[in-house]
Amino acid sequence: MSSPAVRPLPPRRIPFVPRSPAFWFLAPAVLALAAIGVYPMLVALYNSFHHYNLTDLASGTPFVGLDNYIATLTDPSFWGALGRTLAFLLLTLPIELGLGLFAALLLHRQALPRVRAIARVSLVIPMATTYAVVGLIGRLVFNRQFGIANYLLGLFGVPPLDWLGDPTLAFVSVMIMDIWQWTPFCALILLAGLSMVPREVEEAARLETPRWSMIFWHQQRPYLLPGITAILILRSADMLKMFDAVFTMTRGGPGTATEFISIYIQRVGFRIFDQGMASAQAVLLLVLTIVLSRLYIRYVYREA
Repeated sequence: MSSPAVRPLPPRRIPFVPRSPAFWFLAPAVLALAAIGVYPMLVALYNSFHHYNLTDLASGTPFVGLDNYIATLTDPSFWGALGRTLAFLLLTLPIELGLGLFAALLLHRQALPRVRAIARVSLVIPMATTYAVVGLIGRLVFNRQFGIANYLLGLFGVPPLDWLGDPTLAFVSVMIMDIWQWTPFCALILLAGLSMVPREVEEAARLETPRWSMIFWHQQRPYLLPGITAILILRSADMLKMFDAVFTMTRGGPGTATEFISIYIQRVGFRIFDQGMASAQAVLLLVLTIVLSRLYIRYVYREA
């Protein structure tokens, strides 16, 4: 009699380890996000409820509850920095959005594909420039002695201006550099939205009415609203945490003219060394960013 065939045992599966290839493709990104984003946020949240001063580590980090938040909300300097940041956002973001929309409409009406390709590549250059380099460029452009800004004004007979020494002009100079860097981003996002409009619909609308404002409002605007929402969310978050370009360009000065909220938090955390207070301020800034994002989605994106 022949011996019965021995059936091989199925391979042992390690518990809690998924076999899906998608899991292994996503795992590195999830781990990087947890290490870079989630863990520091949890540490900041923990520190915000504790007394944590780098100059007084001998006393430990005792739990203080909401004391850091109360001290932050009653700090006039915090509200001053937040007010300057919101003023910068309210003044700069509409200009970037308006100029970006104007550039997107011009490129959308341009029929030559080579011109559009060159324009798109040119728009990427400011976006690819790092914040610190933008700040250094700003220091050179608005230098009182040899900056190109005063040179151009001199062609019209305007005397040299102390751009980085005057509080108002320093604020305006930071606005100009931010507009230069991020208007192309708005233009590219809005151009992508315009490219989604069916060509047949635009041609039919042009036959019915010659008014471009009617075509824009009824045919193109619905396709632009998702992009506008994305621009509002991303640029608002960037402006609220804007640090590198401003610190490199003005160091927050003169005085506190360009001391935005991120620079103030850095000063509290790494010059006064009060990590607990700085963490509470960072958490409040995160809450403000989330609230603004929800408002944008509710009142802008819902119209799409």
